[in-house]
Amino acid sequence: MARFWLKAIGSSIGAALLAPMLAGCATPAPAPAPAETPSQSARFQSDCAAISSFLDNAVAQGCTVGASMLVWKDGQEVCFTAAGFAVREREQPFARDTLVQIFSMTKPVTGVALMQLWEQGKFGLDDPLYWHLPEYEGLQVVTGVDEDGQPILRPPSRPPTIRDAMRHTAGFTYVEAGGPAYEVWKQLDPLAFSNTLEEFSLKLAQVPLIADPGTRWSYSAGVDVQARLVEVLSGMPFADYVQQNIFTPLGMQDSGWQRDPADLPRLAQIYVQKGDAFEPDDPKLWLEANFAGARLTMGGSGIVTTVDDYMRFARMLLREGELEGVRILQPGTIRVMATDMLDPRIPADQRGFLPGKGTGGFGINFLVRTAPPQTAGENRGTVGEFFWDGYPSMLFWVDPAQDMAVIFATQKIPFDNALHHDVRDAVYGPDYAGTVPD
Repeated sequence: MARFWLKAIGSSIGAALLAPMLAGCATPAPAPAPAETPSQSARFQSDCAAISSFLDNAVAQGCTVGASMLVWKDGQEVCFTAAGFAVREREQPFARDTLVQIFSMTKPVTGVALMQLWEQGKFGLDDPLYWHLPEYEGLQVVTGVDEDGQPILRPPSRPPTIRDAMRHTAGFTYVEAGGPAYEVWKQLDPLAFSNTLEEFSLKLAQVPLIADPGTRWSYSAGVDVQARLVEVLSGMPFADYVQQNIFTPLGMQDSGWQRDPADLPRLAQIYVQKGDAFEPDDPKLWLEANFAGARLTMGGSGIVTTVDDYMRFARMLLREGELEGVRILQPGTIRVMATDMLDPRIPADQRGFLPGKGTGGFGINFLVRTAPPQTAGENRGTVGEFFWDGYPSMLFWVDPAQDMAVIFATQKIPFDNALHHDVRDAVYGPDYAGTVPD
C-alpha cells in the first residue's frame, strides 16, 4: 500500500510540470486593483473579505471540496477563513481544528531539524555525504543502458555533498521519475513504509545518480536522506528529534507523523478530481502513512497537522528562527536556508518544475523568489519570499518584506498549481508588483 503515497509524490512531479499549462477554476478575482508601482506594493494590506469571497467561490465553482486560509501579517492574525467540507460525506465543514496531510510541506520541517545540527557543528554543508553516511561512498552516474538493458555507469565528477542533498542537486532520483535509475529504484523500493530510515538510505545508495552532483535540480528523495542524517548526527529517531526540538518548543501540539485513531474524526478526506467530480480516496491507502503503524518516517512527507500549528512553524521562520521567546534557529541560519543556492550555470531546462512555481531559485528545502512576477500568468509574490507546497494542493509561504506568512489548506489531488495562482491573487491582488522599496 505504500505504493499509493509513492505514486502520489511521483504524480505531483508530473502535475507540477504541467501546471503552468493548466487553466485554473474560473474563480472570480477580487475587484481589480489599479496597476501597482513598487511604492503601492509597500503599502499592501491583506483584504480578508476578498480572501473569504475567493474561497467561497472556489468551493462553489468546484475547484475543491473544502479549504481554509490563515494569514498572519505585521505581528497579528489578519484573516482566517474556511469554506466547504473537510469530509463531504458527513457534511463536516473545514474548520480551524481540521487535520490535514501536508505531504511535501514536511520538507521545510526536516530542513530546520538538520540545520539545528549544523549550528551545533555536527557537519559542514559541503561535507561529502559519505563522510556521515558511508553507504554513499562510490556512487555511480547512469548514462544509459546497454544492449542487454543494464545500466551504463561512470563515476561522478565529484561526490554529492550534504548541501546537494538539501537543494535537490545530488543526482538522486524519486518515485516515478522514469529512466534507468528509476528501474533500479522500483526493484529496491527505498521508500516502502516497511523500511526504517536506515534501510531506506542503504537501498537508495544502490540507485545510480541521474546526473553529476551540482549540475541539475531534480526533485528527489534527498530530504529523506536529510532525515537519516538527523538520526545519525543526533543519535535519536527522526520523529523523536523533531518532536523534542521543533514541535514541543514551538507549541505545535497537534502535529506529527503517527496519529492516534482518536484523531480520525478531525482528519480531512483527500479527494481525487475526475473531470468535474471529486471522489474520496480509498481510506486503506489514504490512511496508511499515519494511522497504520508504518515503520518509515519520511523526511519529505508525512506530517499531519492543523493550519494553526503549521502557522506557528511559519511564524518562527518569519521571525528568523524565534517565536514567543523560544529560539529554534539563529537568524543567519534562516537567511542561509532562504537564499538561492543554485549554480547560475544550471539552465532552466535542467531545473525541473521550479520555473513553473515562480521566478527564483532554491535554498534549503524552499523555493526562493529572486525577481518579481514576470507575466500575468506567474504566481504573485514578493522578491525574497520563500515557500513550498504539498501534493494535495497544500501551500504555504513566508514573505519577509511584507512581514507576512500564509497557509492555504486543502486536500485536492492532482496537485493544482493553477489554484495556487488564484490563491495568491486573492491575497495580493492580481496586479501586485512584487517589489518593496528599501
